[in-house]
Amino acid sequence: MSSPSKRREMDLMKLMMSDYKVEMINDGMQEFYVEFNGPKESLYQGGVWKIRVELPDAYPYKSPSIGFVNKIYHPNVDEMSGSVCLDVINQTWSPMFDLVNVFEVFLPQLLLYPNASDPLNGEAAALMMRDHTTYDQRVKEYCEKYAKPEDIGAKPEEKSSDEELSEDDYNSDDDQVAGKADP
Repeated sequence: MSSPSKRREMDLMKLMMSDYKVEMINDGMQEFYVEFNGPKESLYQGGVWKIRVELPDAYPYKSPSIGFVNKIYHPNVDEMSGSVCLDVINQTWSPMFDLVNVFEVFLPQLLLYPNASDPLNGEAAALMMRDHTTYDQRVKEYCEKYAKPEDIGAKPEEKSSDEELSEDDYNSDDDQVAGKADP
């Protein structure tokens, strides 16, 4: 279990078995996308983002590289590239953490507690410090505009084939016979 590749596989499997949708980018296990929902009771609630994750060769001893694919308005996320301020993860990263921690702790904390004094998006940081109401509105606008399921390529939920059909869905006329009865 001591090899980084075994640990990478284990962490990736753990993430896939959790409630997160994971989409591999290529055959290796180093690059993939994860569907991430904005934290409840935050400005980002209701938003859905596709997060690109790249695991370095030295993972778990070195932190993963994280980036938002669809746009988000946040002081610590570069608006054009979607890169997350690496200090946020690097400062607290330890091999004790795994990929689930990134999506259950690091990213929610980042969105709940932006750090305007270490910005990647200077405009968002300045607006947050100068006019919090307008900043909040801008965050919500970006969520509405860029963070819907269709913005990350997700298809609307469809009824699964194992769900029971309601009477309305099942248009049957009991008076009609499907075929002739055997003599």
